Amino acid sequence: MVNGLVLLIQVGLLALLVLLALRMVTLVRSEPMAAGHQEFWSGKGQATGHDLSSGTSEWPVAVRKPVVETPSDRAQIITRLHILIGLQERDCRVNGLDLTTAPEAVKAYTAAWLYGAGCALSDKTLRHSETLAVIVAQITSRKTGIRQPEALQTISTLTADKTHLACFRAGLEGAEFWQYNHYVPPTSSLYEAITDNAFI
Repeated sequence: MVNGLVLLIQVGLLALLVLLALRMVTLVRSEPMAAGHQEFWSGKGQATGHDLSSGTSEWPVAVRKPVVETPSDRAQIITRLHILIGLQERDCRVNGLDLTTAPEAVKAYTAAWLYGAGCALSDKTLRHSETLAVIVAQITSRKTGIRQPEALQTISTLTADKTHLACFRAGLEGAEFWQYNHYVPPTSSLYEAITDNAFI
């Protein structure tokens, strides 16, 4: 009876894996076509009052497409960042560093590291955006206890501080590696970024 139940569970898991693989293939194949059909034209001649299609304007006007953020993009980056920071938080704890009781500077390093990871994991429309900064600030606040305005301040002044910039780069490199290899190399981990830059 137990063997039959185990076999049934294995068959069910295998069916779910096949379904997941088919869904991923479908999404990958449909994404380039969807991106090609997202043409957006704003109103005609808003700046000059001319009809752009008639060619009466003396100077060509560049029409900038607005950044359209879909809820699935936002949900996907939140999920990835939660997984990644969860793994890094565990790594820090194993090495004797509790992020919730760490000094404020260490929490700021965590925000910079996670923002780098967010830039690596998000697509071009979300990268270096205010939306990504807010997502990172919220996740960092939940995981470390840093106040969201302080996390946002760290993110907005990354280039002013060499330590924050080093943590950002480590997060960028660590997340890029994690995306394809499913682990973060020790040299790019959050723990290494913190211990290389802080006296704790």
